[in-house]
Amino acid sequence: MSRIRLRCLLTLALVLTSPATALAQAPQTLSMKLDGVGTVSAPLQVVILMTLLAFLPAMLVIMTSFTRIIIVFHFLRQALGTQEMPSNQMLVGLALFLTMFIMGPTVAKMNDVAIQPVLSGKIDVTQALERGAPALREFMLKQTRQTDLALFVELAKRPRPASPNDLPMTIVIPAFAISELKTGFQMGFFLFVPFLLIDLVVSTTLLSMGMLQMPPAMVSLPFKVLLFVMIDGWNLLVGSLVRSFV
Repeated sequence: MSRIRLRCLLTLALVLTSPATALAQAPQTLSMKLDGVGTVSAPLQVVILMTLLAFLPAMLVIMTSFTRIIIVFHFLRQALGTQEMPSNQMLVGLALFLTMFIMGPTVAKMNDVAIQPVLSGKIDVTQALERGAPALREFMLKQTRQTDLALFVELAKRPRPASPNDLPMTIVIPAFAISELKTGFQMGFFLFVPFLLIDLVVSTTLLSMGMLQMPPAMVSLPFKVLLFVMIDGWNLLVGSLVRSFV
């Protein structure tokens, strides 16, 4: 019994001392400084990291090329009339990999000037954000219309900047988002028109033949798929999407 009690006491001592030792050593290995706050403790860093991870999907959708790509893919499926083929998982997966391909040069710049220095301990997180923001701002401004930037500058009641590079990210991000939405809908419209013409021709033909009970969508679907395959539609569509960001 004495040996069992001794083992229990040793186990309890290890459990009680281990967290204290870890917490005592954590600030030495993990340190993050915020302006006006100072050094942030390790538990608070974990809370901040989890909060940032919650916003990561929204950042991926709004601040990258993902929005335009997924809108065009949606219009393509609606124009073809193939219902759930390709599936949502396939379209989102393809859109993610195309986003990674398009954002590659921008991410490489951010990695050289911000991510690698902060991982090696040369700069803190605040400096990394300041260094990484210009590369992302340059990409977004290249795809943003001047009218959208002017709209948010007016709504924010800010003085007109000397150049778009002087605008804060709080203005650049929403302006980029609505610009991407407009561009995606424009590309979707031009993609929709040829397939709509096929639907009109098939519907008119069936009506003239008196086949009122035959659904036009059922007859036009094979012709639309055939047209899309014959012109190598995926190659043309993906090529046009990627080139639209150059």
